[in-house]
Amino acid sequence: MKAIASVETKTAKPAMEGQQQYLSFLVGKETFAIGILNIKEIIEYGQVTEVPRMPQFIRGVINLRGAVVPVIDLGACFGKPTREITRRTCIIIVEIAIEDEKHDIGVMVDAVYEVLEIPEDSVEPAPAFGAKIRADYIRGMGKVDDGFVIILNIEAVLSLDEMALLAGLGGEPTVPATVD
Repeated sequence: MKAIASVETKTAKPAMEGQQQYLSFLVGKETFAIGILNIKEIIEYGQVTEVPRMPQFIRGVINLRGAVVPVIDLGACFGKPTREITRRTCIIIVEIAIEDEKHDIGVMVDAVYEVLEIPEDSVEPAPAFGAKIRADYIRGMGKVDDGFVIILNIEAVLSLDEMALLAGLGGEPTVPATVD
């Protein structure tokens, strides 16, 4: 598995005070971002071992320097249909805390764009309507140029409770919790 980028190399310069850094990426036709403090590295999609009887949103596992890392299809978590793997498909390795322990999880995305520096005053609260994903998955909306990027609350998206809920629903998000 070839590493595309290490977060340390992409973020060598410190963020200016009052700004946060986010990795932007594509899932389907939408642009999302995750705070870089959660990201360990970005690798090419490949050598994912499927695990029998897993929900659709779990693509399988990878061997990352001797550690077994699950790979979650972020699009499937958001209720999008399965997409074709292309040469731009990547796995973002994120580190999240589950019950006071750090765990690495791979997040499959369609393409990785860049590290954005978004001033804190350019991040709006999650919208009450209009998003195609659950409102609790959204940390905020970052103003970038003339548009917005959806900043994900990756801890909420990848929480054990959410994974169990999605698995019980066959990978589909719940209708009552969805924001129109």
